[in-house]
Amino acid sequence: MNMHPMWEQYPDIKRDLIDVLTVIDKNITIKDKQARKTVIDLLHAGGKLLRPAFFILMAQTGKTYDREQIIHVAASVEVLHMASLIHDDIIDEADTRRGMPTVASQFGSKYALYTGDYLFCVCFKILAKFADALATIEFNTNTVEKILMGELNQMQSRYNMNMTVKSYLSQISKKTAALFALSCQMGAQLGGHEPMEKMMAKKIGHEVGMAFQILDDILDYTESADLIGKPVLEDMKQGVYSLPLIYAMKQNPAAFEELLMKKDELTDSDAKEIVRLIHASGGIDYAQKIAMKYTDKATGRIKRLPESEAKRILLALTEQLLLRKM
Repeated sequence: MNMHPMWEQYPDIKRDLIDVLTVIDKNITIKDKQARKTVIDLLHAGGKLLRPAFFILMAQTGKTYDREQIIHVAASVEVLHMASLIHDDIIDEADTRRGMPTVASQFGSKYALYTGDYLFCVCFKILAKFADALATIEFNTNTVEKILMGELNQMQSRYNMNMTVKSYLSQISKKTAALFALSCQMGAQLGGHEPMEKMMAKKIGHEVGMAFQILDDILDYTESADLIGKPVLEDMKQGVYSLPLIYAMKQNPAAFEELLMKKDELTDSDAKEIVRLIHASGGIDYAQKIAMKYTDKATGRIKRLPESEAKRILLALTEQLLLRKM
């Protein structure tokens, strides 16, 4: 299996994640050979598997641990994430994901839509067998609702040059942070944590998700497409404005307005000028400061969890991930 190299330093978690992928593979029973191949290719494309990893680690910091249950519920978390990625790519009209052509770019948006819907079904099929409480199902349904609302909000705010930092943070709270929060909260639930620890776990996941998305958005303006595995500046060209750009626009609106008014007719030269303006207006520095605030909150809460090897790994992983030391 094609595992991300970051897991080499955590062999026990790597083994768990390999088992998670195996469970997903076994539950992809769709008869359409092309659809199955498409899903399996995405599954084994070398994604980081962060959400199931955080779920497993949070469960391991608790008092109880049923490995078979944890692996299967972790699989449902990753399937939910995969479904959201496919739908996200349809909305964003993205050509690549994890360095591979997206389902929508290969077979069309209708085919991709049904593939994503199928994965939602797989998620709940796994949960129905291995979730021991209705609370687990409820966590997932609420999270799906938040993710979909985040996508709708993003669609409605395209090309909005009046987009505020507050609106952006609310948007990514639903779209990205909700699934990280679910992973940690549900891990604490199945790991037998105390009620206060469950709430803290949810906050950890939220803060990790917020920092992760902001840092991901920064990469759009600082890294190449080959490095991050997806086209850079594509969101901006399609009117999806993230934190570095939103902050920079507030500092120098006139400079950005003429360029952004071109919308999807932005040239590569225009895009490069926007990137230059973002850097000059302090957009990158501001976004990094906000990401660091969420990172500090997350690591501070993790340090308050009960002592365990899983806690040590969870802290080290969070610091590596959010400080980009991997």
